[in-house]
Amino acid sequence: MLMKGVTLKGLVVFDALATTGSVAQAASRTGLSQPAVSQQIRNLEKAMGQDLLDHSRRPMQLTPAGRTFIARTRTVLAELQLAQNELTMMDLGHLEQLSLGMIDDFDHDLAPRLATMLAENMSRSRFKLLTAPSHEIANLLERGEVHMAICAEQDGDFAGAYMYPIARDPFVFVCRKGMVDAMGGVQAVMDEHPLLRYQREQMIGQRIEKELETRGLSFSDRFELGAHQSLMTLAARGVGWAITTPLGYMRVSRLHADLEVFPLPFEGFSRNIVLYAGADWSDQVPNDVARIMRLLIQDLVILPAVQSQSWLDGEFKILQSEE
Repeated sequence: MLMKGVTLKGLVVFDALATTGSVAQAASRTGLSQPAVSQQIRNLEKAMGQDLLDHSRRPMQLTPAGRTFIARTRTVLAELQLAQNELTMMDLGHLEQLSLGMIDDFDHDLAPRLATMLAENMSRSRFKLLTAPSHEIANLLERGEVHMAICAEQDGDFAGAYMYPIARDPFVFVCRKGMVDAMGGVQAVMDEHPLLRYQREQMIGQRIEKELETRGLSFSDRFELGAHQSLMTLAARGVGWAITTPLGYMRVSRLHADLEVFPLPFEGFSRNIVLYAGADWSDQVPNDVARIMRLLIQDLVILPAVQSQSWLDGEFKILQSEE
């Protein structure tokens, strides 16, 4: 239950003001008049008993209390949006069975949420969800062991499967917190410390190696790891540095206090996360599953990632089906 004086409309207005710093822009975003926006924020600040925005500055800036409250506000709004989306979830009751393979970047938070939503809409159906690295998920689809696969986009044609884009996941530089400042930049860290490589059999490892070779970059072969958690742990301990993606970084939230993320110090590259469906599944079901995945990724992964790493805004993003 919201405390007295705190309304959903007030939270929406606060989020818009925190984002834009402008009453006029917040009014445009929320569809309210400028006086109504000002009144909503006054009511919210009165209910909270303190200023959330520094109204004397242009654009407006969050106060220390506002910076704390905006994180809670956005969590509440994201959960409300997700709950609304769940109410419009597709009806899968007509399916006899559904097997879905999913990249293991989602197995910590998103996969359980998706599994719950699908299972609740398949009360009489047989449902199977498998998580594994992208190359393994792709192989499962090719062998006909899953009906749909959510993984990194494959090079070239993929066994006649239909593809539904979900998200753009750019590659980023990761190392122990403070290392870049101590050594004078990302390039210095790369020059002095070893690259923590993904196992070359994995799609992500192959992609990184290909991009480094294209750019004429060569690093030592001292470390090669198949387990993402192990790779990120070594980076957090300062053993070396790594190239990963925001999905990979967000997967290891327990290590965030010891890690820092930066743009790559050379021409960037990215991977697309997509849903593949077998030719006999070219109907509304994969469209709906892809739609729900976009909503989940936006709320559970992209939003918190951009809040902590603002430079990812516009780079780490949802891909709509028409793109």
